[in-house]
Amino acid sequence: MQDNNLLKTPLHEEHIRFKARMIPFDGFDMPVQYSGIIDEHIAVREKVGIFDVSHMGEIEVKGPDALSFVDYLVTNRISDMKDESIRYSPMCYPHGGQVDDIFIYKVNNHFILLVVNGAPNYSEKDEQWIREHSRDFDVEIFNKTSEYGEVAIQGPLAEKMLSPFFKGEINLIDLKRFKFCYGTLFGKDVLISRTGYTGEDGFEIYTFCGDDIVEIWQKSFQEGEKYGIKPCGLGARDTTRFEVSYWLYGNDIGENINPLETGQEWTVKFDKDNFIGKDALLKIREAGIKRRLVGLFIPQGGIPRNGMEVWNDNQKIGFITSGSYCPTLKKVYAMALLNLPYTQIGQKVRVLIRDKEIPAEVVNMPFLAPINKR
Repeated sequence: MQDNNLLKTPLHEEHIRFKARMIPFDGFDMPVQYSGIIDEHIAVREKVGIFDVSHMGEIEVKGPDALSFVDYLVTNRISDMKDESIRYSPMCYPHGGQVDDIFIYKVNNHFILLVVNGAPNYSEKDEQWIREHSRDFDVEIFNKTSEYGEVAIQGPLAEKMLSPFFKGEINLIDLKRFKFCYGTLFGKDVLISRTGYTGEDGFEIYTFCGDDIVEIWQKSFQEGEKYGIKPCGLGARDTTRFEVSYWLYGNDIGENINPLETGQEWTVKFDKDNFIGKDALLKIREAGIKRRLVGLFIPQGGIPRNGMEVWNDNQKIGFITSGSYCPTLKKVYAMALLNLPYTQIGQKVRVLIRDKEIPAEVVNMPFLAPINKR
């Protein structure tokens, strides 16, 4: 039975037309799979897949202090960003835990686009947090989540498929990773970027009118048929990001997990004058972290899920944050937050899966190298 209280993206009817299996996700009715998670996963790794990510939040920061404000808001350095570049960063609470992890799109010194996690659970929380901390800065905050539409077209054939149809200041071939530009695609005004949460090459396409994303979706299937394009749901989005060990907010990172524990320390620029959470994170760094996010290999016995306990001898030493069968690798892995003495590569531990203690071993992350590291 469908929950009438769930929000729908502009592509909802397209998902129904493609006979997707729909589930509640972040307050939205979203597709978890179409032809099957493994089939869709393989399409992204080997050909091209398209995801509806219109549930993501878009918050615009405009004004004379836009650059300095966002630099204060997040842990990473924003002040040196070039126009039409993108940077990833945690956005922290004063105690060092994470409000969210976000992508910062610098349009110019007076206009920054923040792409935050799925609405309304996160974008409204993020908007409130951003507004509360903007009072001492000459900026205006605009939550444009309901106006933007977004799809992610991912896979090794994405560039070849889209290049003939994108009309902008530069060719897609010349659009580097973590850059973006404006232009038209299939006759619609778009912002197009190249980050890739799946670990593959590909593009994120934003429209400024939600209805325009429907035509982008439909035209993508017409033009992508010869490249083997497939619609992909939340299931394949999770397995692709998990194989390359990208973090998922609410699982691997969150309010009570700081970026020094998770391998995000490269995004924390302590030499900045100030940012929210700096004092707490300095104290944590000086005292030394007590736990760390690590990879686990599970040879057999089941798939670990978020929250499952990890043990050594008769002692609980941490918990699973994410776990999955990895279709590319044909093995089961997990990410776990473990007490520091048990985080060495090769450490043997046990995961409590359905009341059974399953052997596991600490291994390096990522499990599969993302496209830029292969």
